Amino acid sequence: MENNMLKTNFLGMELKNPLIVAAGPWNRDGANLRESIAAGAGAVVTESIVSDTLMDVGPRIACDGCGAQNIRLYSDIQVEGWQREIEIAKADGGVLIASVSAHTPSEVAYLASKLEKYGADAIELSVSNPMLESLEVVASHADTIYDMTKAIVAAVKIPVLVKLSQNTTNISKVAKAAKEGGASCVSAINTVRGILGIDLETCQPTLSTYGGISGDYIRPMALASVATIAQTVDIPVSGIGGVSEGRHALEYIMLGASTVQVGTAVLLHGRQIIQKIIGEMEQWMQDHDHASIDDIRGKALANLKSFDEMRYEPFVSTVTGVPCEESCNRCVETCMYRAITKAGQNVKVERDKCTGCGLCTFICPAQKLSLGR
Repeated sequence: MENNMLKTNFLGMELKNPLIVAAGPWNRDGANLRESIAAGAGAVVTESIVSDTLMDVGPRIACDGCGAQNIRLYSDIQVEGWQREIEIAKADGGVLIASVSAHTPSEVAYLASKLEKYGADAIELSVSNPMLESLEVVASHADTIYDMTKAIVAAVKIPVLVKLSQNTTNISKVAKAAKEGGASCVSAINTVRGILGIDLETCQPTLSTYGGISGDYIRPMALASVATIAQTVDIPVSGIGGVSEGRHALEYIMLGASTVQVGTAVLLHGRQIIQKIIGEMEQWMQDHDHASIDDIRGKALANLKSFDEMRYEPFVSTVTGVPCEESCNRCVETCMYRAITKAGQNVKVERDKCTGCGLCTFICPAQKLSLGR
């Protein structure tokens, strides 16, 4: 019997689960989109579609143990060619969101109306590109976001998502502009402008230009963006960034996201990771007696305070009876206040020196230390 605990109504679209495969080269054409749907995704997003396709450069994708950098720009398929690709993608059913990017409101409205006719179930407007500063600026200009969103909403009858960037001075202001322009949802975040690393022997960057950083590196920023947007506007949010495990997806949902998008994990591990993430989400839901994903949506927002709301608490680190390795001195070495000493396996905290910063409780591999009053 089908498990319904992850079923999600997203912008009027019935999804079997809230996991969406994000825009990217893994969804570069109809065949790849169809594979993402068949792998179990609740929905898929096309690679970003533009009016004038650009030739790829190489190398264009690099990765390390924590994330990836890419300098892939947009789909290399002309907009008219997407009629056939969308037919292929949806041959066995499934929900498809078309990603579009353009320089002007009229251009993006034209693309959106074409893709609606071709069978897209929703439109996602991408307003940033880490490789091209001329487009990256758009993500910071609320008035431009408003104009582009309004133009798309006027041109189509299907839901419109606006995909925002962390590379902006005020994501709340931009999210409000998207809502005022008629957006049905805000997606966050796009890849973040960065350089993955440098080869010290050759003095060469990992890729030869700035690119979009994704994966584990950006998840903390993405979580903060999703929480900020959820606290700012009362429209759904789709969380994006660093999702490779079920718990990551659940974190986004607890911070107010209605859906969660996965991309880099598919790139690095293949589409089998889709079922892994879904399975881990289902297992956690069962273990915690939740019948619906709605039970946990936004539950962490109530525990998220502004700095001004933080109160002074007289916490100090306390030692539990958990054994620790005699050779481990991480708590001692990292204590900024010299409050921790150790002899053998015996750890001691001097309460008059401890300020309750909490670092040691995360540093200790045995979790021997905890905060208390």
